[in-house]
Formats: sequence, structure tokens, C-alpha cells
Amino acid sequence: QAVVDFERLSEHAAAFRGHDVGFCCLGTTRAKAGADGFVRVDRDYVAQAAELARAGGCKHFVLQSSRGANHRSPFLYFRVKGEVENLVQAVGFDRCTILRPAVLLCKRQESRPTEWMAQQFLGVVARVFPTAYSVPVEMVARAMVAIVLQPGEGKVEVLENRAIHELGKA
Repeated sequence: QAVVDFERLSEHAAAFRGHDVGFCCLGTTRAKAGADGFVRVDRDYVAQAAELARAGGCKHFVLQSSRGANHRSPFLYFRVKGEVENLVQAVGFDRCTILRPAVLLCKRQESRPTEWMAQQFLGVVARVFPTAYSVPVEMVARAMVAIVLQPGEGKVEVLENRAIHELGKA
């Protein structure tokens, strides 16, 4: 494990060398970082990390994005997620897998009361419609590992929430 300064990521290129597979789950919130900070973390840092990984020999890049990602969206969150998906694909990995999970169910160290209430509600909904609106983070992690162990179905694969659930159970 290497600790890097994302503001000076290019100085840490060595940390990105010699890996066949790269996993990226980097992200923040607009509430925590502001609109500019959100764009910097969720788009710019991720794109730069992907470029460094490719330059370092990475063949398969696995990106956690978001359901609804669309570079044409009028909503900042979904637009930035769509933009970073396009940027990562443009890097030219032999294989690029993009996961688009719905609401992530997890325990957080920081307090997010609105998110906590949504997770409680979605946890109940998930008992009836398990793949519709949410996914436990553990299932996303298992899906990320499983996709790397399977042969690729093309240069770019996009996995929506239902496929993440299926892979996460495998």
C-alpha cells in the first residue's frame, strides 16, 4: 500500500507501476468538498490515476462509478461520473470495467443523517426488491474481484446494479 498526495499525483508515478489490474473507488461528496472539490476528486484525480496506471503497465482498470452516470446530465454528480467514465475509457486499457452501483449500503465513520435515513429505508426496500435501488458495498467489492477473474466480454464493460448483485453473489 502506498500513500500518495493527490494534489501532486504525478510525483507518485512509481506507485502505479507493475500492476496488471487497477481498482478505483475514489470519490467524495459535494457537501464535504464543495462543487469544485467534488469535480477535482471524482473526475480529475480518478482520470489522472487511470493515466498513471496505464503508463505503469496496467492492462485492466476497474472503476466504481454510479447509476445514472451521464456526461450530458444537468446534475453535477451524474455529469461528473459520466465524464470520468469517458476519460478512463479514453486512456486505452486493454480492458476497462465500469461498475454503476445504485445507493451504496454501508456504515460510515462520519455522520450523514439524511444518507443514514435513506439507507434505513432502502435496506427495507431491498428485502422486497434486492437489486432495484441499493447494493451493499461488500457486494460491490466481491463483484470487482469476480469480474477480474472472468474473461472479458469486450474492451469496455459496463455493469449496472443488477449485474453487480449477480457477480457479487458468485
